[in-house]
Amino acid sequence: MKMRFLQLGLVLLIFGSCAKPIADFSYSSNKTVAPTDIRFENKSKKGETYEWDFGDGTESTEESPVHNYNSSGSYTIVLKAKKGDKVSTKEKQLHISAPEKCLVRIKTDYGTMLVELYDATPQHRDNFIKLAEDGYFNGLIFHRVINGFMIQGGDPDSRNAKQGTPLGGGGPGYQIPAEFVDSLYHVKGALAAARTNNPQKKSSGSQFYIVQGKKIDSKQLDMFEARGDFHYSKEQREAYMEKGGTPQLDNQYTVFGMVIDGIEVIDKIAAVKTDGRDRPIKDVKMEFEVIK
Repeated sequence: MKMRFLQLGLVLLIFGSCAKPIADFSYSSNKTVAPTDIRFENKSKKGETYEWDFGDGTESTEESPVHNYNSSGSYTIVLKAKKGDKVSTKEKQLHISAPEKCLVRIKTDYGTMLVELYDATPQHRDNFIKLAEDGYFNGLIFHRVINGFMIQGGDPDSRNAKQGTPLGGGGPGYQIPAEFVDSLYHVKGALAAARTNNPQKKSSGSQFYIVQGKKIDSKQLDMFEARGDFHYSKEQREAYMEKGGTPQLDNQYTVFGMVIDGIEVIDKIAAVKTDGRDRPIKDVKMEFEVIK
């Protein structure tokens, strides 16, 4: 009898060790609009290792990964659960919708900034999107960085420019008419167009800056209002006093976007060492990605 139980146990052990894994998973997210993070929960049984294909050209071997989808589209998610030489596969479809807002991701060695472009400044918005999609900005540098003020880039002459090369005069060969909007101002994180000194205050076709600035008190705001002959709303005054900015530039340069994620990257770039022309000693390159 004892031998029989031993044999039965051995049979169960063999069948148990040879059992095929069963792949299964679910996913969840706070939103299904790009860009978004999707959390995958592995519900597989008897798997030892796992291989994920997220349908966008990227893969993972984590058990229950979180994956970021930058673009809208329909994706086929494939999970392979493996045990020895046995494999089980599970597929599911995932649809990511396009964002309602115009979004651009600016990648640097100091982190990534997600920028919203405003519909209230359509000429600047459309031009910025076109240049980004054409790869115009990729490989350019933030050629002018002033701590406590702003970080500036978009000069095509900055691509692979040697240290000491004068920068700031390049562009695509055209300007954009000013688009001043009272509700858009130079609070920290604002994206604005650089320009030459011209009476119409036309913007450069490609050069832009992102505001860092400093916190502004109420008396300073009163002074800027009197100087510029305009009035700040309660919300604008609070933003300048709490977040900081450069109100001296309001109604002088067109604001056409805002950093909505990664605002700490501005401070990191603004803190780098620069030369006598405010160019970083070590180039701060940029890569652009339009979120669709």
